[in-house]
Amino acid sequence: MPAADASAIRAQVAAEMSTDAQAWNAGDLDRFLQSYVPSDSTTFVTSRGVLHGIAAIRGVYAARFAPGATRDSLHFENLQVDVLAPGVINTIAYYVLMRGDSVTSRGPTSLVMRWSNGRWRIMHDHSS
Repeated sequence: MPAADASAIRAQVAAEMSTDAQAWNAGDLDRFLQSYVPSDSTTFVTSRGVLHGIAAIRGVYAARFAPGATRDSLHFENLQVDVLAPGVINTIAYYVLMRGDSVTSRGPTSLVMRWSNGRWRIMHDHSS
């Protein structure tokens, strides 16, 4: 059951997003994708349209995780969490991709997350 206190929920989400960044930085696509609800109703909004399901989301990221691919280091900043309903939150943050000391990409991410299997997981991802 998710923590009822907003600051505790924020701490849980910060820990989840840190784990996601660690998986990204380690090149572990399977572990990175565990942050999403494993459902065909899980969505990822891209500049080319809306993707549905983990297989489609995997397809977007697969090239970045291929052997020899360049994948910049990921971290998140300015995390905000709003409780929408019991077990459902909206998370807003900035993703930051870095190569060495240089930022290669930075943008907002908005994640609707739900409490699933003992943790906060992404059900709708819109990252620009």
